[in-house]
Amino acid sequence: MGIRPLFVEKLSQRNINSPTDIQRLVIPRIRNKENVLFRSATGTGKTFAYLLPLFETLCAAIEAKEAVSSPHILILAPTLELCSQLKQEADFLLRDSLPERQSPPLPRVGLIIGSANITRQIETLKKEKPAVIVGNSARVLQLVRMGKLKLGAAVSVLVLDEADRFIANETIDETREIIGRMRSVRQVIACSATVPEKTRERLRTLFGEFGVFEEMAYIETEEQEILREKIIHWAFFSEDRKKLHCLCSFLNAVGVRRGATSRQKKCLVFTSRTGQVGNIVARLQHHGISADGLASGMDKQARRRAMDNFRQGKLNVLVSSDLAARGLDIPDINYCVALDAPFEADAYIHRAGRTARAGRRGCMVTIGNEEELHRFSLLEKKLGITVYPKILYQGRIESPC
Repeated sequence: MGIRPLFVEKLSQRNINSPTDIQRLVIPRIRNKENVLFRSATGTGKTFAYLLPLFETLCAAIEAKEAVSSPHILILAPTLELCSQLKQEADFLLRDSLPERQSPPLPRVGLIIGSANITRQIETLKKEKPAVIVGNSARVLQLVRMGKLKLGAAVSVLVLDEADRFIANETIDETREIIGRMRSVRQVIACSATVPEKTRERLRTLFGEFGVFEEMAYIETEEQEILREKIIHWAFFSEDRKKLHCLCSFLNAVGVRRGATSRQKKCLVFTSRTGQVGNIVARLQHHGISADGLASGMDKQARRRAMDNFRQGKLNVLVSSDLAARGLDIPDINYCVALDAPFEADAYIHRAGRTARAGRRGCMVTIGNEEELHRFSLLEKKLGITVYPKILYQGRIESPC
């Protein structure tokens, strides 16, 4: 596909040896500097679908000794964890991707996120002059308003990762202001696992205000077989007061116990009640299960520590609000468990998409009361999946008679 050998070599270190369907469709268009909105299932390589062609163009410009503005590329993501992950992937690709003799040096990637030390971020922008900025819209906009981050005559490419989050009612004003300040933007890229018609229309309206969307291609792939074929879907009935007991019993039944190692199974637990994350973690720890929590109100360092420990296999269980349902790539999650049934199909898709990544198989478990499981049955039909009812009997998972 014309990707430079050094990038191909790096991908091979991750056992990525051929492009996914969405990458085949998107990479040539982005390399041709087209505006693109694309959708594909979780775990299909959307991040590399835009990073590879953008960095290919960026490195080629540096090799040709063309002037590269700071910042040249702005990548926005909705959560601190996803921003950090994107920064790591960007650094992974760019590290040693130009000859050692190259001058100027490799383009730097700056991470601009809330809850981090803003003074240090300002110093990074001033001293390192990163060509690529990865950040969340609130902190980016804060630095823009302070005059510490210049977007107007600098940014040529804007990327909205998990684009549907940026046109939600609570965030669209920030998104509109950021776009309005980027007078020099020449390319817009947006992606998500869920881009319904309503989302496309709102994006069309938003970018239309700035004369961009009229030339924006929409690309999607029918890769929902991951949801239907790579993920098995189970449902357990439980009264609300017994859900945590059901969760503990399930984790013990599938072999998630104290003393996590990288060889043991991992489980990501979702709750829509952010305030209950700490209580759930405490209950699991009381029952001898190695667990930690992830929620928006937590300290940044505590969130990072929980994510790192879970990723490295030092924890068996990570309990999270829907904060972790967006974009995070931890390829060896065996089970995702939801302690409530979502109201929207998109929410279920994002939760389930944390397992069965990179060609693996996984299991999505929903523990719900009567009302929730009835609602879940409607989602089952809408998504075209098969949900198998299960019960816990004498420490085993069985199908009801």
